[in-house]
Amino acid sequence: MEKAQVNEWKKKLPLLEQLIAHEEVLWLNPLMESTTTGLSKTGVTVPNVKDASDRLKRFAPYIAHVFPETKASNGIIESPITAIPNMKEALANQYKVAISGELLLKEDNALPISGSIKARGGIYEILKHAETLAIENGLITTEEDYVKFAEPEFTRLFAKHKIAVGSTGNLGLSIGIMSAKLGFDVTVHMSADAKQWKKDMLREKGVTVVEYADDYSKAVEEGRRQADADPSCHFVDDENSLDLFLGYAVAGERVAAQMKARGTVVNEDNPLFVYLPCGVGGGPGGVAFGLKLAFGDAVRCFFAEPTHSPCMMLGMMTGLHDKVSVQDFGLDNKTVADGLAVGTASGFVGKTMEPLLSGCYTIADETMFKLLKLLADTENIRLEPSALAGMTGLVHAIRGDVKDANLANATHLVWGTGGSMVPEVEMNLYYGMAGK
Repeated sequence: MEKAQVNEWKKKLPLLEQLIAHEEVLWLNPLMESTTTGLSKTGVTVPNVKDASDRLKRFAPYIAHVFPETKASNGIIESPITAIPNMKEALANQYKVAISGELLLKEDNALPISGSIKARGGIYEILKHAETLAIENGLITTEEDYVKFAEPEFTRLFAKHKIAVGSTGNLGLSIGIMSAKLGFDVTVHMSADAKQWKKDMLREKGVTVVEYADDYSKAVEEGRRQADADPSCHFVDDENSLDLFLGYAVAGERVAAQMKARGTVVNEDNPLFVYLPCGVGGGPGGVAFGLKLAFGDAVRCFFAEPTHSPCMMLGMMTGLHDKVSVQDFGLDNKTVADGLAVGTASGFVGKTMEPLLSGCYTIADETMFKLLKLLADTENIRLEPSALAGMTGLVHAIRGDVKDANLANATHLVWGTGGSMVPEVEMNLYYGMAGK
C-alpha cells in the first residue's frame, strides 16, 4: 500500500496511528448488530453446526479407542472451565481497575490429543474427510460403530490419500497427529516462526514437515500448491475452510452446557464476555459463532491480537478483510505468539463476524510474558504466550466503558488456547522472560 493511501486511512481511522505505533488498543466494532439479524447474514446455519456436533459424537468411540487419554470423556474432546479468582485479583492490582464480575478460564490448553484450541477444528476436518472417503468406498455407514475406523482396511484406504496444511504450529499439530493416526500421508508446511519442538513432535509421529524461511502466508501458499497438483491430496485451508469453522463452532453448545452445570446464568441481565486470541481467525471466529448461536445477545466476543500482527483488526476496521495485510501499514508481523503471527486475516471469517463481533484489541509480547508468569504464580496454570492474549480483555472492556463490562453479575471468560504440549524446558524459558 502506498504512503498516500496509508495517510488517507489514518484520516478516516484515527486509531490507526496508535496501531501502527504498536500500542495496545481497543477497537469496538461499529457494524455489530443484534445476533438474530447478524446470524442471518452469515450463510452459516444452525443445521451446519448440528451436523458437525453429530459427526463428532459418531467418532467418539473411535477417538476413545485410539487415544486412551480421552476414555474418561468417552471420546469427546473437551476442556474444563476453571474459575481463576486469584488471577482476577492480580489483574485488578496490576492494572488499577475494579473488576466486579467473575473471571473464568476456558482451558483449551488442556484439550487432549494436541493440547490447543486447534484440536477442535483441525481434528474435526480430518475426521469429516475420513468419513467421506470411508462412506464413498463402502467401508461404513453412519449407523455403524465408528471404532471400525481403527481396522486395517481403513488404514489401507487412507494411506492412498494425502493431507496438506500450512501452519505456524498448533494447527499443524492437530492435523498431523490426527491424520497420521488414521493412516493418511500427511505434510505440514510450517513457517519460520513455528517452534522447533512442534516440528520435532510432528516428525516423531511420522508427519512430513516442510520448513520455510518466510511467514505463515508462504506456508499456506505452498500447502495449497501441493494439493492443487495432486487429486489425492486434501488441503486444510485455514483461511477459508467451512469445516474448520464448524468444528470450532461446536464449542458453543458445550460451553452452554458447562455454564449450566456450574450454575452460571447467562442472559442479557447476566452477560458473558469472551476473549479469544486471534491469528488468521478460524478458531476464534468459529467459537464466537457457536457462542452466538448458544447465547445470542447475552454474549459479547472480542478477538485479541499481537501489537505486531493485528491482521483481523485491520481487516475489519478498513472493511478490506483479506485484501489488506499488516505489512501494508508498516507492521512486521513478528511476535513470540507463533500461532498469532499472521499478516492477512481470513476474509471468510472477517466477513462472517462483521455483524457479530463486539471488537478487537491488541497486546504486546512483553505483556503476554508477564501474564504468563502471573497466571502460573497465582493459579499454577501454565499457558503458552499466545494463549495469554485473552487475559487483558476484561481490562480493555472495563477501561473502554464497554456496556455492562463491569456489572457484578457479568462473567468474563478468557479462552486459554494452548500450552499443555509445551516441553517443560521451553515453558521455563517463557516463564523467565517475564522479567526481561
